[in-house]
Amino acid sequence: MAMSVYEIVTERIIKKLEEGHIPWAKPWTGTNKAWSRSTGKPYSFINQLLLEPGEYASFNQIKEAGGSVKKGEKSYIVVFFKPYMIKEKDNNGKEVEKTIPLLRYYRVFNVNQCEGIEQKYNKDDIAPDIEPIKECESLLSTYIEREGVEFKHKAGNRAYYDPTLDRITLPLMQQFKSTEEYYSTAFHEVTHSSGHESRLNRISKPAAFGSEEYSNEELVAELTSSALLNKFGIETEATLKNNAGYIQSWIKALKDDKRMIVYASSKADKAIEFIIGDNQND
Repeated sequence: MAMSVYEIVTERIIKKLEEGHIPWAKPWTGTNKAWSRSTGKPYSFINQLLLEPGEYASFNQIKEAGGSVKKGEKSYIVVFFKPYMIKEKDNNGKEVEKTIPLLRYYRVFNVNQCEGIEQKYNKDDIAPDIEPIKECESLLSTYIEREGVEFKHKAGNRAYYDPTLDRITLPLMQQFKSTEEYYSTAFHEVTHSSGHESRLNRISKPAAFGSEEYSNEELVAELTSSALLNKFGIETEATLKNNAGYIQSWIKALKDDKRMIVYASSKADKAIEFIIGDNQND
């Protein structure tokens, strides 16, 4: 039986985890992101997890540009959602049309895998400048003020977001081993707050530990926090949580749910835009 797109994506993520790499911790927001040769734009969040840094094009695009793929090179997949119209009956038994997103993919090659063509875009034209760490405070304060989230520090060993009170609680900054780990935790909890029912509506109440809802939301927060750390150029070995237990727990979760990584990446994309405030400029 042919694998579904969700299974293909999950298989690739699990392979990277089994090799000891955490793909969502890669610096896709720095100078090492992947982008499309045809548009000059970075690929979406989920595709950044699947691709190595660099410029990509389809086989036909490479051929049209006068190039060729080197013998023995393997393609990468790029996934996207395509609107698909279906008919179903509403509560009154009336047939209505509904559009649902259908996951599809196509294959691409890195320009480095080709002969006869050069990279079209300079990576410095694609990636934004890495901002200094002082911008982290600006992002947090702007978001908290804009959204009216209660943000407090309390001496202790717990960091959490309470959706019923719309409150983020963190240990004192001086309790953390490093500034980077503090912001890693702060961004993680801020991501949870973005899921409040009055915002992106991912969560309405604290999820039970170990539940599917809990695992999905934790992965969204992990992806978003890693992306924000990379945006400000402050990711470190400590913030990656790169240990065997952590990696194995995600391998099991992803094997149990083939749709998890695609779902979480899509939600993380929206969370990043919402926290940064890009949605305010639409």
